[in-house]
Amino acid sequence: MSDFPTQAQAVIVGGGIVGCSTAYHLAKLGWDVVLLERKKLTSGTTFHAAGLVGQLRSSAGITQLLGYSVDLYKTLEAETGQATGWKMNGGLRLACNEERWTEVKRQATTAHSFGLEMELLTPSEAQKLWPLMQVDDVIGAAFLPTDGQANPSDITLSLAKGARQSGARIFEDTKVTRVIVEKGVIKGVETDKGTIETPVVIACCGQWTRQFAKQVGVNVPLVSVEHQYMVTEAIDGVTSDLPTLRDPDRLTYYKEEVGGLVMGGYEKNPIMWAKDGIPKDFHYTLLDSNFDHFEQLMELSLGRVPALETAGIKTLTNGPESFTPDGNFILGEAPELRNFYVGAGFNAYGIAAGGGAGMALAEWVAKGEPPYDLWPVDIRRFGRPHFDTDWVRARTYEAYGKHYTMAWPSEEHDSGRPCRRSPLYGVLKDAGAVFGEKLGWERPNWFAAPGEEPRDIYTFERPNWHTAVAREHKAAREAAVLFDQTSFAKFTLKGPDAEAALSWIAANDVARPVGSLIYTQMLSDAGGIECDLTCLRVAEDEYYIVTGTGYATHDFDHIAKNIPEGLNAQLVDVTSAFAVLSLFGPRARGILQAVTRDDVSNAAFPFATAQTIGIAGAPVRALRVTYVGELGWELHLPVEYALSVYEALHQAGAEHGLINAGYRAIETLRLEKGYRAWSSDIGPDHTPDEAGLGWAVKLRSNTPFKGRDAAAKQREEGVAKRMVTFTADPNVILSGRETIYRNGERVGFLSSAGFGHTLNQSIGMGYVRGAAATTAQSVLEGEYELEVATIRVPAKAHLKPLYDPQMARVKC
Repeated sequence: MSDFPTQAQAVIVGGGIVGCSTAYHLAKLGWDVVLLERKKLTSGTTFHAAGLVGQLRSSAGITQLLGYSVDLYKTLEAETGQATGWKMNGGLRLACNEERWTEVKRQATTAHSFGLEMELLTPSEAQKLWPLMQVDDVIGAAFLPTDGQANPSDITLSLAKGARQSGARIFEDTKVTRVIVEKGVIKGVETDKGTIETPVVIACCGQWTRQFAKQVGVNVPLVSVEHQYMVTEAIDGVTSDLPTLRDPDRLTYYKEEVGGLVMGGYEKNPIMWAKDGIPKDFHYTLLDSNFDHFEQLMELSLGRVPALETAGIKTLTNGPESFTPDGNFILGEAPELRNFYVGAGFNAYGIAAGGGAGMALAEWVAKGEPPYDLWPVDIRRFGRPHFDTDWVRARTYEAYGKHYTMAWPSEEHDSGRPCRRSPLYGVLKDAGAVFGEKLGWERPNWFAAPGEEPRDIYTFERPNWHTAVAREHKAAREAAVLFDQTSFAKFTLKGPDAEAALSWIAANDVARPVGSLIYTQMLSDAGGIECDLTCLRVAEDEYYIVTGTGYATHDFDHIAKNIPEGLNAQLVDVTSAFAVLSLFGPRARGILQAVTRDDVSNAAFPFATAQTIGIAGAPVRALRVTYVGELGWELHLPVEYALSVYEALHQAGAEHGLINAGYRAIETLRLEKGYRAWSSDIGPDHTPDEAGLGWAVKLRSNTPFKGRDAAAKQREEGVAKRMVTFTADPNVILSGRETIYRNGERVGFLSSAGFGHTLNQSIGMGYVRGAAATTAQSVLEGEYELEVATIRVPAKAHLKPLYDPQMARVKC
């Protein structure tokens, strides 16, 4: 082909809605883009999508991304002249029991927090909007007027036309046979029509993405699941402006189509597809309709829409969709290969996400980072368990089955467990541990006492573990507790240029003496917080870095790719080599001194330092640091010593009141202390000064570091938002994302929340935005309320830690 390109700035593989949207946005940014589709545009899974476009998610960033899709779809047809089928007819969500109604009211508050208008309706008001439905069992409904629907193929072709208008080149019937990688660097793609030189490859291959990416060592955790929906003939009373309808208690959704209805849903027993690989020539292809499996949804729908019983059925569409282990899609640069980007795994809401996902992916490619915090969909949220397709399939099966079930606070997954276990798993289980899971690791959430049932019972009220967590919280404040935190991600940065490399990446001063512990953020060029972690200087040429369990892949990738070129420093993940036992509480020193001959007095072992001490024959790297606001140490030791050290600590701790404690107690303790948590309280959308962490930024020195210019500019100009802690009546249940009102005006929302057992108050943390955040005084002068499940309750604002603001208990 004479016109087939030989080079491009970026090659997009896949011509569904996400690939075409990425091409559209990247071309508008001035990039020379080539999109390659092995068959025809939309012929993978886009063409059989249902086309519902909802916006509200539990993440502000994802809600913003979906809102961008709506804004784009409103104008796309006028821009390109290509029909899209877009109509903003609103979306209804029903609640048919009191718990679901509580969930819906909390969702309405979340919508208000994120700037969306969501109205709560009575059953009769909802029926006026959707006259065909029975509402005898409906308690209430929520209506989001800016939701809508689109024709998947039309909107994709419109994006493709817009991409071409901006200079993108699109080739159908072109199969990519290989990504050319030389010495870890992408050089191009090989196709059945020739080779294209390119440094950037963007995989938007839908359910084929896992297989395609695996060829270059990139892991994309998704699998295919059968998803069915029914299309009826015209039904009397179905008008073109009928809102989309979601009926989660009956597991079903509905939308209007040519005077009839589309009805589908998410059954609790999905059927996995293509377990042994996708058939070779699968395109524009549907699976055989499975009426027996669909019958469960049909029976549920008849109770809601009786007209379906006599409606003519045009089709029962059965098309495979790609789903992921956590129900969120996958975006971003692969940690395994620079300049290999992924946009896939859209869990049947690819049409809703397509516009925003393409925009975000294009920005990521062009500018090196997404336009705002997209951690919930970042490919780096995955880790070691996600390499095993059987584990991914088991977890995805569960996630699909929960698509319309209640989204409980603190809910854990059950599938694929146990997977990664600390050496203490068995002994902790025997001690009453109720485990949660993160990145495959089993972690004690709380410990059941004799007579208490060792399992989570979920609710929107105070949960069954509230008393147990209070017990552990009290012990941490008055005696001592031991946490198994073996799941911490742990890295070693070693080499003659380790200090220089880390000094560039870290915002705090890491050029400190051997034995120093440094709490630091790592910033983006825009000054946002990309990582929040602790560094120990082990030697002149070595640092030991500790970060949260869930951020192992993300933080390793951020550090590795930001080591300046030419510096001799190697980063190694040593997570599996070390167990971690965290000993905290006012009696911690007495316990630790009883098991070691090393001097652990405050004079000999001050706060923010580390030493290697001996315990029960083990060389223990003891870090004097805390995340609970009490005296204590993290004890890092080779895994083979874990049980011996654990037993020695408990034997010595018996007379001091030492007990085991879990992660839910850590959460209540850290809220009282005002410690921030990355991915909720801090992240790429927040700067250290906004978060109250400016003291950990080395602006007073002349040392250059990533993000310094942005941080210095903000220090000079001031902040537009400020982290504030709020307290409310102990009977108020706070869970996060509640709306913050100051003097009656919406100024933000809670980023995290819970209960403070020492203070006996509900506690939330969140950013106050706008003029109110200009000074500390202006923050504290206001009268505050929090909207909780649509009800406003009084709250008090605080800028200092609620517990021990002088750090007297930590540094004693």
